[in-house]
Amino acid sequence: MLDLKFIRDNPDKVKKACADRGKPADIDGLLTLDERRRKALKESEEIKRGKNIASDEIAQLIREKKDPKAKIAEMKAISEKEKALDEEVRAIEKDIQAALYNIPNIPHASIPVGKDASANKIVRSWGDGRKFSFKPRTHVELGEYLDIIDLPRATKISGTNFPLFKGDGAKLERSLINFMLDLHTKQHGYREVFPPFLVNRAAMTGTGQLPKFEEDMYRLKDDDLFLVPTAEVPLTNLHMNEILEEGDLPVYYTAYTACFRREAGSYGKETKGLMRVHQFDKVELVKFVKPASSYDELEKLVGNAETVLQKLGLQYRVVMLSTGDLSFSAAKCYDFEAFAPGVNAWLEVSSCSNFEDFQARRANIKYRIKETGKSEYVHTLNGSGVAMARTVIAILENYQNEDGSVTIPEVLRHYMDGRDRILPPKK
Repeated sequence: MLDLKFIRDNPDKVKKACADRGKPADIDGLLTLDERRRKALKESEEIKRGKNIASDEIAQLIREKKDPKAKIAEMKAISEKEKALDEEVRAIEKDIQAALYNIPNIPHASIPVGKDASANKIVRSWGDGRKFSFKPRTHVELGEYLDIIDLPRATKISGTNFPLFKGDGAKLERSLINFMLDLHTKQHGYREVFPPFLVNRAAMTGTGQLPKFEEDMYRLKDDDLFLVPTAEVPLTNLHMNEILEEGDLPVYYTAYTACFRREAGSYGKETKGLMRVHQFDKVELVKFVKPASSYDELEKLVGNAETVLQKLGLQYRVVMLSTGDLSFSAAKCYDFEAFAPGVNAWLEVSSCSNFEDFQARRANIKYRIKETGKSEYVHTLNGSGVAMARTVIAILENYQNEDGSVTIPEVLRHYMDGRDRILPPKK
């Protein structure tokens, strides 16, 4: 959430930021509400002063044994006006809050301006890509042949676009999760958390999923709880309404969760196999840092995600998102796309974002400056470290052999009972 004072002082900058994103917002309407609120507050203060004067006058009349009825009637009228004005202020403040919740973050000056993903910038690439002497199979074909992915049964028990891994497929998924958690906790300095997979409305609002994207979320209407779309939500809200100490920053957390998204706006997009599913596993990385260091911390976060892909030996590219492709809450974001030769496509497997104080302002997360004792909002960052199921697609399709078996990446063999290949089950 943007600071209302910042919007008041920089309306043209905020309007341009919204226009660059292709998400116009009624900034003038918000400022009109703000002016009404400030006018009403000023009037309310004047009424309170008049009320205090009337109260003193009533006391004086009583001391002088004079009839205070007229002044009491006047006091009552003032109180009724005060009550009506307070209700008006509360209604205006509610409208202001709703408007602020629907204004996106200001894009960082370093990112490309453009209306959509066509303006994204490839920052760097890693890996040369595998050359095949045979036509590579898709992950769907490999999953069926190896009997490790069973989409028909997933559809039978849950519906379309849900995954079901079994046998070595399930073990591969679990191995990836354990590998990434071990890497991030032992080498990158993150503290592991195992959070709830259901979160409340306040948590979803704090990270920016609500109110704007409620249609994309799975909600338990009887409890008003949401299935997590990402571990970013519970991890960031660990410190909701808290003041951290400056000496404790930066704070790094990592967590595995299943992630749930209705993908309500994905009609017409590629959904075959594991390309776009409603449930997927992800190891998430979240940082709470001081504002001055947040962009250095973003580059470190990018490096943490890159290490995962490099250790897995996957060809990938790092893409800086343009203003039109940037998520609602982010000020700057890098996507990671791994190449999958079977489907002949670059697949997004991670995003690393700096939200600056946008989420912290919504969730009221601050830090106390040691030298002055004053508190300021922290900057929050998050990244996928990394996400399945597209990482599984990239592994299966890049490591496949002509006979249909799949070589297991070396860093995962320890988690796969020391084996070096996934073979079809014996009949």
